[in-house]
Amino acid sequence: MKKIVLLFSCCLSVFQAICQNAAPPAIIPEPVQMIQNAGVFSLPPNITISAPGQASIKNGLEILQQRLTVATGYKVLFGNQAAAATIKLELNKTADAAIGNEGYHLNVTTSSITISANQPAGLFYGIQTLMQLFPPAIESKSVINNMKWQIPCVTITDYPRFGWRGLMFDVSRHFFSKKDVEDFIDQMARYKYNLFHWHLTDDEGWRIEIKSYPNLTIKGAWSVAKQGYFGTFSTPLPDEPKTNGGFYTQQDIKEVIQYAKDRFVNILPEIDVPGHSMAAIASYPDLSCTSGADNYEVISGESFMDWSHGAPPIALKDNTLCPANEKVYVFLDKVMTEIAALFPFEYIHVGGDECPKNFWEKSDAIKALMQKEGLTTMEQVQSYFEKRLEKIVESKGKKFMGWDEILEGGLAPNAAVMSWRGEKGGIEAAKLKHDVVMSPTTYAYVDYMQGDEIIEPHIYATLRLKKAYEFEPIPAGVDPKYIKGGQANLWSEQLFNVRHMQYMLWPRAFAIAECVWSPKEKKDWNHFTTKVEDQFKRYDIEQVKYAPSMYDPIFTAKNNNGQLQIELATEIDGLDIYYSFDNSFPDNFYPKYTAALTPPKDAVMMKVITYRGDKPIGRMIAMPIDVMQKRAGLKK
Repeated sequence: MKKIVLLFSCCLSVFQAICQNAAPPAIIPEPVQMIQNAGVFSLPPNITISAPGQASIKNGLEILQQRLTVATGYKVLFGNQAAAATIKLELNKTADAAIGNEGYHLNVTTSSITISANQPAGLFYGIQTLMQLFPPAIESKSVINNMKWQIPCVTITDYPRFGWRGLMFDVSRHFFSKKDVEDFIDQMARYKYNLFHWHLTDDEGWRIEIKSYPNLTIKGAWSVAKQGYFGTFSTPLPDEPKTNGGFYTQQDIKEVIQYAKDRFVNILPEIDVPGHSMAAIASYPDLSCTSGADNYEVISGESFMDWSHGAPPIALKDNTLCPANEKVYVFLDKVMTEIAALFPFEYIHVGGDECPKNFWEKSDAIKALMQKEGLTTMEQVQSYFEKRLEKIVESKGKKFMGWDEILEGGLAPNAAVMSWRGEKGGIEAAKLKHDVVMSPTTYAYVDYMQGDEIIEPHIYATLRLKKAYEFEPIPAGVDPKYIKGGQANLWSEQLFNVRHMQYMLWPRAFAIAECVWSPKEKKDWNHFTTKVEDQFKRYDIEQVKYAPSMYDPIFTAKNNNGQLQIELATEIDGLDIYYSFDNSFPDNFYPKYTAALTPPKDAVMMKVITYRGDKPIGRMIAMPIDVMQKRAGLKK
């Protein structure tokens, strides 16, 4: 008998060791606590779900039903008998203070799944985690036969680090349809983002119907269609048709707001003023300080700002609302009245960024305003504008938020600041005891290139996935109570279609999601990249595009005593780099990179590719030698 007990103990130890060594589930964002237990749960062909009868849970249940049935072909029934249910959703009768309003407990045993939470939002987030426990094939849009739909037995306790977990989408530079926006919200909600920042107005288009000012969408929503590099387009000719663009009716807006609400996402509207207002001025020229505004048109991507002197830019055409013009404040009052009536969220974002002031400097009206109000700088002129606008926004029952430029010249009394030019503005605002959302370009601008510019669609800066994952929303020395959270920003100058929008967003939005949800101490780069690869498998099946840039090598060019030296590195571990200088296409039979290289004397092209084992994983990259020489500061 002792031998049998000893043998059983040994087998149990081996089984437990296997379970402990099994790869942990690939959940993004990483849960607060996850314990992987022995065994698996197998989804039965007839699934019963029990849930509270609250209307706010209805949409989450529909999503769960749809995602459990499409790929499996199984059936879902809803019942009230929790004891017999396959999946049980429960609202706590006594609130669990540890998990708050958005947290949840998820318990998977060999026979059932239970998600419990204090509020419906927590149940919704528990569902998102549950779906990531299933194999990637669960994302299939058609039935997959002969598949074992199993998930590991786990016990998860999870809740967010921050209440503000945002993604900003610019639909002004390039318009995206209502369906595109809803799809965007769907994807962000899967990774527990809860704030959709909707950038609705800019120089290239006014995208929201304002009934008090119909020209904003009759004229301001349309421009000449262009393709190529935004910001370098030729000036449109007078007879070129303005067919590019679009806008959302107020009914569209209401429907998107409800769509987001069903997914526990709030929507922050942004009306970007006083700069970035060419679409408004082209629609209503009397909002400008500048004569000649009657001839202004919505920008189609041509250059109309001189950035050679840094920020703020020098405007070649005046794209600013006039702070000295009372008509502007009447306009803003009516616009904010309609915006406030549409959007239930507590904040309205009013922009305030990159406002050129060279036309203000020449304006007699601005000079008179400065004398009247005792203003001595153009920054104070903008501050005067922001403070008046804050009163308008607050009169509508809303809170006022702007980009960090609103700090210049004096911050409006109750303003919240979104810090984009690094962390400095956020730190300054927090020390002034103002609420802050951190979205610095350093980590959170997901419109930037994410690999080498030789292969990525060109824009003026690069943000690799690893750098995005280093985002820490609470800067050192700042009182955390003033940091509402963080967000990533997706500007659309170079976004011409949905597929490229997806390419820019994922996987860097995975990184930001983990930075704003998961405990700081749970972040682990190597573990995160394995989870990203699991998400890639899901996206392949779901047909969502993503950037494979993390597999591509990093090029560094150096001047070594007048000779070009090329160093290569990989962003993630476990990859080998193979290269050629003879214009042929390297594979794993070519030389493997092990140390810095000096190109052969007459070489004109270096080609590289990364492998994992014997499988190619990165893209074939052709790097001209003269590009490397230029980067190293060497002459040809």
